[in-house]
Amino acid sequence: MSSEEPIIRLRNVSRSFNGLKVLDGVNLDIPTGLTTVIIGPSGCGKSVLLKHMVSLLKPDSGSVFFKNLNITAMSEKELVAVRRKIGFLFQGAALFDSMTVEQNVVFPLEEHSRLSPQAREARSVELLAAVGLSGLGRRYPEELSGGQRKRVALARAIALRPEVILYDEPTTGLDPARADLINELIIRLQRTLGATAVVVTHDMTSARKVANRIVMLHGGAIVADTTPDKLGEVKLDVFRDFVDARASAAELAAITRAHPD
Repeated sequence: MSSEEPIIRLRNVSRSFNGLKVLDGVNLDIPTGLTTVIIGPSGCGKSVLLKHMVSLLKPDSGSVFFKNLNITAMSEKELVAVRRKIGFLFQGAALFDSMTVEQNVVFPLEEHSRLSPQAREARSVELLAAVGLSGLGRRYPEELSGGQRKRVALARAIALRPEVILYDEPTTGLDPARADLINELIIRLQRTLGATAVVVTHDMTSARKVANRIVMLHGGAIVADTTPDKLGEVKLDVFRDFVDARASAAELAAITRAHPD
């Protein structure tokens, strides 16, 4: 693990929606320069947790720190400088349909840099090459495949050379080959940029490939914290069911009652 101070720290973070507690006193340190993967079943709050790391959501209680700055207490104006250092790959890519690929990629540069139009265009070419999409800058998102849209979104996420890249379900909806390409990009960008990465996923193939560390969110809390080579050492039932891709005993019992032999 990294010997540096954690770049992001969550302390006793709780968040509820309509009376349902999704995060329940979460404590988590994100080590600098490494890739932390957060796993857990659908609907367990992984994406909610990720959005707290960039203060797109605020906790009901607890605090989130970025480089020892309490971002929970910051205003939207104060958060601008922090968010420039954090790239976010949204689950659905979240591209602007009315913009070309190039315009999508340079959007953060237009908002947060003083680069000339020529310099922005050159940066777009460089970024699209980095994600294997050279020559597609004039196309629109509707002309791209799902995997290509994810890569455009990734190019946009790294446009400002962030210190942290947050990935929300980066391989969801992709075939195995395209998913593996995204995994390779995550690994290579972490190496070339030296950025810290946090990947939310339920794809264990992806988790095993990209992670330095794997944590599991369940019941609103972190219930396991391990590394890919030590997955087999964690004996917790909910962890084993998830990692081994099998239904839990309770779930099987429920369908057995509904469909008895």
